[in-house]
Amino acid sequence: MNHAEMTDRIATGEGFIAALDQSGGSTPKALKGYGIEDDSWSGDDEMFAAIHAMRSRIIESPCFGNGKVIGAILFEKTMDGESGGQPVPERLAERGVVPFLKVDKGLEDEANGVQLMKPMAELEALCTRAKAKGVFGTKMRSVIKSNDPAGIKEIVHQQFAEGARILSTGLVPMLEPEYDIHAADRAEGEKVLRDAILEGLDALPEGQQVMLKLSIPVEADLYRPLIEHPKVLRVVALSGGYSTDEACEKLEQNPGMIASFSRGLLQDLRHQQSDDEFDTTLSNAIDRIQAASIA
Repeated sequence: MNHAEMTDRIATGEGFIAALDQSGGSTPKALKGYGIEDDSWSGDDEMFAAIHAMRSRIIESPCFGNGKVIGAILFEKTMDGESGGQPVPERLAERGVVPFLKVDKGLEDEANGVQLMKPMAELEALCTRAKAKGVFGTKMRSVIKSNDPAGIKEIVHQQFAEGARILSTGLVPMLEPEYDIHAADRAEGEKVLRDAILEGLDALPEGQQVMLKLSIPVEADLYRPLIEHPKVLRVVALSGGYSTDEACEKLEQNPGMIASFSRGLLQDLRHQQSDDEFDTTLSNAIDRIQAASIA
């Protein structure tokens, strides 16, 4: 797929985006969920080798290339690795899956009800390298903990500012100002977030588009103005800690949003499963998530 074909795939594809981007801090938890205990590996190299083997097993599963997964978000080490004897971004594109790269470097301490992203001094260099490998877009996450309008506006401003740097390299940024699903004031805070994002979108230069990755809103269809905005390529939903069934049920109430799940996709996969068991389990999750995404 070339860039135009990838753009069309993301804009119109009847599927969802798999989040395979667990980084250093979240990898041990992901491995434990997969049935690999901490004492099974020693040091970062073995840990990352184990998580890469899991991701490669997913990518090579027959069901992953059946058209229902239209994109996949990768950790940097995954982007640099191989699957099926090919560089991962090339292998994904061959299977009809558009590759994205997680570019954020983690979160700052909470202030004004939010956790901003840590500085990304090498962002342009990383994006340029990713583009050369066939990556289409990026993803970067920050977190909203409470309805502090000043904090929410600050987090949105940072997302758009870093998005402008990414756009300058020719990649499409996926902005992810996640709203903590456990926040008591989320319903009102999400309205503040929506309006702040709309301001950022209206200020984008003509001809530029971004993607948005957002928590499934408390109020169904709250993000309709974002979904319909001409400067938004696609709005995707994070599972945010919900189970597959919970996340899918909530997503079905928000037409136009598609899934970009991690836990919701991987929760029932186990290292100990036979290839047939693994493929059946993954296929069931893909079918359920895709159905919710096109409901």
